Amino acid sequence: MQQRVTMIGLGVADLPRARAFYARLGWEEAQPDSTDIAFFNLQNAILSLYPWDKLAEDVGLSPAEFGQPSACLAYNVNSPAEVAETLAEAEAAGATIVKQAQDVFWGGHSGYFRDPDGHFWEVAYNPFSPLGPNGEARVGGFQ
Repeated sequence: MQQRVTMIGLGVADLPRARAFYARLGWEEAQPDSTDIAFFNLQNAILSLYPWDKLAEDVGLSPAEFGQPSACLAYNVNSPAEVAETLAEAEAAGATIVKQAQDVFWGGHSGYFRDPDGHFWEVAYNPFSPLGPNGEARVGGFQ
């Protein structure tokens, strides 16, 4: 298996609400005519939003068996100031700020928000792993 992730699928309680949230962040949907699922093309992967119960069914479990797994998605930026700006943008779009932008123990600067379905997003500036010219992330950065 090659070392990559091609799609991140998030289970959502209300697909129209989730679509609207990501649209308010300025994300453009790849197939806006679909009524069952939403796709957003990322730089090297795809984000999909799929109704929670349908996602459980697709996995082959009842919603109770499927539960609500926890994960944290991350959005890295180019400066500490951009962390606060991005958190404010997410809050204006309907996110809940969980942790305000602040210096963190590992030497960077970050904060957290939750989207309307409760998915956690970290917004982080990592001075040890600067982003590439197109916003690509890589541990250790690009040289």
